[in-house]
Amino acid sequence: MPSFDTVYVGFHAATMEPSSDYGTIKDAAIAVENGRITWIGPACDLPNHTAAMVNLGGGWITPGLVDCHTHLVFGGDRSAEYEMRLQGASYEAISKAGGGIVSTVSDTRKANVEELLTSAKKRLQALMADGVTCVEVKSGYGLDLATEEKMLRVARTLGEQLPVTLRTTCLAAHALPPEYQGQSDAYIDLVCDQIIPSMAKSGLADAVDGFCEGIAFSLAQIERVFKTAITHNLPVKLHAEQLSNLGGSGLAARYKALSSDHLEYLSDTDAIAMADAGTVAVILPGAFFCLKETKLPPIERLRELGVPIAIASDCNPGSAPVLSLRLMMSMACTLFGLTPLEALQGVTRHGAQALGLGQSHGLLKVGYVADFVCWDIQQPAELSYWLGGQLVKHRVVAGKMT
Repeated sequence: MPSFDTVYVGFHAATMEPSSDYGTIKDAAIAVENGRITWIGPACDLPNHTAAMVNLGGGWITPGLVDCHTHLVFGGDRSAEYEMRLQGASYEAISKAGGGIVSTVSDTRKANVEELLTSAKKRLQALMADGVTCVEVKSGYGLDLATEEKMLRVARTLGEQLPVTLRTTCLAAHALPPEYQGQSDAYIDLVCDQIIPSMAKSGLADAVDGFCEGIAFSLAQIERVFKTAITHNLPVKLHAEQLSNLGGSGLAARYKALSSDHLEYLSDTDAIAMADAGTVAVILPGAFFCLKETKLPPIERLRELGVPIAIASDCNPGSAPVLSLRLMMSMACTLFGLTPLEALQGVTRHGAQALGLGQSHGLLKVGYVADFVCWDIQQPAELSYWLGGQLVKHRVVAGKMT
């Protein structure tokens, strides 16, 4: 007789196993032991067992949603800046008035750990209520060693206090801090000589990210960051091709990056390089929408090349104040032309791949972590169809109802 802790029944399952549909199992059952899936299939085929039975009362089960790109931890907010933009103020004018990322850096440096934890927890709980069970959190609003470490310690605490799988990313190469204006190479020295080594030694970072853009850092500077990360056995990711084509995604592919994110200006050469490297394309429709961008990422070409496409919230105080990953699924369909199936793949198995968790998360599969959500829907496509609403019936993390 197989050994199960708990058996869940009373639903249809979208396993998200690679197939032409959602990997559907009608009238399914999932058996769990020690936080992992030990059996899944039609309930009528369930082996004899003595485990506790939980009937979820209808609906559909999917893997828990994976939000693979967020900036959840930060001080203050920039709602006043949002109002200024709506009234026609330029980014330059906002920056001169003390707004922009400089204001978030200042607020984050001044905030204590408890303040950062309290505000970030509210944002994370909103994402969780919408079906997220796995989330990535970046630093990048400290831009000095002490504050970058403070941000990632807060992120680790979030993962300890809430029922969610949490991965952390060091994004010290996000922007140039005020004290280093005109000295970008010197700041990259700080990132490579102190910040990344410290994060690696303390175990605070699971990966290293950077922003390769004309308003941020050059290819050569980002390559220094990547080389340092690899030296410290940390995988890399990249913000690239959001505003222009600098070839950052090609660089990311050469370093076998987990993902390259944004990608509105991605070149065909770099898309091919991503396909060859297995680098995930993470699209961020919230930032595209909020910044009123018009240049679309090359979705059809990514499809043709077989590049996995993930979707994330990019939750941040400036360009994407997004608290719903499900809304991003809908926007990815409406704005970028994804299908509802591609959207759900983008926030399950492809999102997990973008975090290096493709062998443990993002699928309903024997051996995988038992993170799943029961939705009050008739068809999986409804997850992209409905804008808002309380669709989550039950949330299970590591085999336990939360």
